[in-house]
Amino acid sequence: MERYYSVVRVFGVLLVCFALTMLVPLVFSWWLEDGAHAAYDEAFLLTLVTGLALWWSARSAGADLKVRDGFLMVVLVWTVLPVFACLPLMFQLGISFTDAYFEAMSGLTTTGSTVISGLDTLPSSINLWRGMLVWMGGMGLIVLAVAILPLLGIGGRQMFKAETPGPMKDSQLTPRMTQTAKGLWGVYAAVTLLCVVSLHWAGMNWFDAVMHSFTTMGLGGFSSHDASFGYWNSPAVEAVTIVFMLFAGMNFATMFVALYGRTFQPYLRDPEARWFLAVTVGSVLGIAIYLWAEGAYAELPTALRHAAFNVVSIATTTGFASVDYNLWPAFAPLWMLFLCSFSTSAGSTGGGIKMIRALILYKQVYRELIRAMHPNVSWPVRIGNDPVPQNILFAVLAFAFMYMASIVSMTLLMSFSGLDIVSAVSAVVASINNTGPGLNQVGPATTYEVLTDFQTWVCTFAMLLGRLEIFTLLVVLTPAFWRR
Repeated sequence: MERYYSVVRVFGVLLVCFALTMLVPLVFSWWLEDGAHAAYDEAFLLTLVTGLALWWSARSAGADLKVRDGFLMVVLVWTVLPVFACLPLMFQLGISFTDAYFEAMSGLTTTGSTVISGLDTLPSSINLWRGMLVWMGGMGLIVLAVAILPLLGIGGRQMFKAETPGPMKDSQLTPRMTQTAKGLWGVYAAVTLLCVVSLHWAGMNWFDAVMHSFTTMGLGGFSSHDASFGYWNSPAVEAVTIVFMLFAGMNFATMFVALYGRTFQPYLRDPEARWFLAVTVGSVLGIAIYLWAEGAYAELPTALRHAAFNVVSIATTTGFASVDYNLWPAFAPLWMLFLCSFSTSAGSTGGGIKMIRALILYKQVYRELIRAMHPNVSWPVRIGNDPVPQNILFAVLAFAFMYMASIVSMTLLMSFSGLDIVSAVSAVVASINNTGPGLNQVGPATTYEVLTDFQTWVCTFAMLLGRLEIFTLLVVLTPAFWRR
């Protein structure tokens, strides 16, 4: 067990830091006198004492973590942290551990599914805590993409000589990994602040602007209102949110280099960004015309407005809604659910298999079609001007297989437990892609509280599996990982 002491020590420190973040909603609760401060008092003390106990028990261990320790640390953070994150929800709202853990997991994985109704009447500090979970989880994902996923070789971007998984010619963003993480944190915080000011300018009060900026930049979709963005029914608010959802759906490393160099060239060189914008904008226009032609909206501008917000929201795996798109003609919500599976970029806060893997899979399929007609032709798969190494191709194919196998197996479990097939498929797809709302019983106008405890745990596992990009979790579950 001595070899895990370093992990225990570092995790204890992280837990102490996480406890300190609870002071923000605690102070906010005291200031507003919303009645939730007792819940934060208890949650803060439990988290702090546990973190200090873990640190003290392994205080003599070194602070350096090996590669294997990194994988274990990531899995621990995303499985154990929700246990403590859900404490204020349990203490204040009186919900079960299953529902509270689901809500906390949904926040930290930036999924945005909720089992809580009556959001408008919740203590403001509870809604703030939900938004903070999404924001902290979003930044954690970017650091995960920087430090851990490249070691697995499944990202598709490892062909480029960059410290982060981004298709940039720079050998690294900054000389050291810690500097890179600080730079990404700075960009993330700065754009969040800009989002707060923009949403307030568009018509939100300061609290809603802060809360929804957290969940917009984290692409988490939690809202402080049951009607989500339908509460404001404001084209200005929707337009501002669309812009920031698009920014959050692209690689933050690319944004860092663009801001550092004060040039848009990194975006022009990034094949993911071009495809992400082309697919998303094309889908918005296509669905808007489809809704107008089908009579869902009498006027094309109205159809374009609602299509733009909801398609971008689902494509970027955010999960906000301005209308109940579950009532649209079936093709539209099904296409939106398909989009959330691949649209966002690697190194973003979005979920799904990521656009870079989708591009590699598409080009691999096209190469096989060419080779079927011309067996002797040399046709390398390229992303930009760079050929994709065979090991990356094999890793992406393995990832795609596990992704599909996970969706099928968990859908069967949900269907076996009694859920109708549309709700089962959409709940699993929305959970593993960290999107939030699905269709039918788990559509945008309802919550996941309609699910049984078993179904809720399946969705919880799907959120974790999708957020850790499947292989990060599976690596820790293999017997070889635990051998010396």
